[in-house]
Amino acid sequence: MLGKMITIVVYLGVIFYLGYKGWKETKKAPDYLLAGREMNPLVMAFSYGATFISTSAIIGFAGAAGMFGFPLLWLTFANIFVGVFLAMIFFGKRTRRMGLALNSLTFPELLGRRYESRFIQGFSGMIIFVFIPFYSAAVLIGISRMIEVSLHIPYNLTLVVVTLILAVYVITGGLKAVMYTDAFQGFIMALMMVILLLHTYSLLGGVIPAHQALTDMAHLMPQELQKGGMEGWTQGTKFGSPLWLTIYTTIVYGVGIGVLAQPQLVIRFMTVSSDRELNRAILYGGIFILLMTGVAYIVGSLSNAVFHQMFDKISIQMANGNIDKIMPVYIEKIMPSWFSALFLLAMFAAAMSTLSSQYHTGGTSLGRDFCEQSLRASREGSITTTRVGVCAAILATLLWAWCLPTSIIARATAFFFGLCAASFLPIYLFGLYWRGITKAAAIASLTGGFVVSMFWLVFVHKKEAEALGICKAVFGKTTLTAGMAKGSWLWLLQWVDPNVVALPISLVLAVVISLVSKKYDQNHLDYCWSNF
Repeated sequence: MLGKMITIVVYLGVIFYLGYKGWKETKKAPDYLLAGREMNPLVMAFSYGATFISTSAIIGFAGAAGMFGFPLLWLTFANIFVGVFLAMIFFGKRTRRMGLALNSLTFPELLGRRYESRFIQGFSGMIIFVFIPFYSAAVLIGISRMIEVSLHIPYNLTLVVVTLILAVYVITGGLKAVMYTDAFQGFIMALMMVILLLHTYSLLGGVIPAHQALTDMAHLMPQELQKGGMEGWTQGTKFGSPLWLTIYTTIVYGVGIGVLAQPQLVIRFMTVSSDRELNRAILYGGIFILLMTGVAYIVGSLSNAVFHQMFDKISIQMANGNIDKIMPVYIEKIMPSWFSALFLLAMFAAAMSTLSSQYHTGGTSLGRDFCEQSLRASREGSITTTRVGVCAAILATLLWAWCLPTSIIARATAFFFGLCAASFLPIYLFGLYWRGITKAAAIASLTGGFVVSMFWLVFVHKKEAEALGICKAVFGKTTLTAGMAKGSWLWLLQWVDPNVVALPISLVLAVVISLVSKKYDQNHLDYCWSNF
């Protein structure tokens, strides 16, 4: 215990130094909001990766892999191909250039200025501010569960302490402090994941014996999961079954596509000085994401074999039914004590890197995008207004973390990623590539995607509809399709992610309304593309 505490104190010393460095270099709004547009590509890549991959992946989604097995590796492919390659090549460069042309300092501001709409900037800012704390809470829960299991500190106390530590350097240092600490934390995370993978395979006798052992355990899959379509941790699920829909529409599709419209990631593209830095960041980012998600999902799946070998139990039994505790329990009971201390540090780094970026994004969305731009508040205290917004985002996250139920990390992450895709992705993509999209179409796409996504969440998608209880109160049944014939496609809609429906509708609205509504003046379009 003493060794763990000393390690954490040293780590926090480095973090606060980097936060102080960011504070000293933050003099103007562009410094606070965009790190002065002069970030090193390695720092940018590690910051992007550390923001993208956090305890929500390493704790939450690895726990989901402990339940569902290797099918989650499709998400690793999506994370690398979509979240790094497509994002930086097809979105990153144009985002950087257009952001510079329009002098945009936030993602909603980029959209607002591209479409000459204060409504788009303000509405986007409010979506982000209201819902990013839900995602942030999932990350905060992840690290707090890890500390609870590892250091035996009460969960609620951990929530408060971690929040206070993060608040110090995010509120004062802005994006420079966030990105400096992200890069340092990303290095720690990568090293720990390599050690975790090698040790897990060594415990099971190597790669092939490990995978064979997990394959042979298919009969131990819980009956509830088998009824939902699971055939085994390596065998996957029956096509079209409820769990097949959950894994591939919510986890793989929802998160894999949703990453393209994540405001806290988009803003990283605008922090580098040239396209060359983005090209360099692709390799760094791809390797980093592979180490993070690939290792987490493999070890999460194999934890069943290790636990069964040592304790004659599968992972969910070891975690007492809470998938968010599978990885913390695995680290504490299976890994050497020295690794437990270092991995706790890595998870602390993962949580802090993502939370700091989420707090920063939520705060800027409220302070700059909604209050300053949409409500036309005074810009004289730009940094001050944004810092107040950051404080509000931090408080909202802490409240959500207290209220959310167990086994929530992966679900909360998928929800926010899907909501961002349905709301922002069409107008973000068309804004960068299509001069023909109109203001009316952008507003319809933004609001339409958001409304459909929320409707599906409240009235159709089983997990959230049951938890909220609104559909039950209004219509007398848990979801609108709950009474349909079991096995029919209408009945199966309960497990289809909102983004599967909302994103196509948002895309159609953007295209169709653009064809019949007033076009932009050519001068505005030339201005937007002036750096291309």
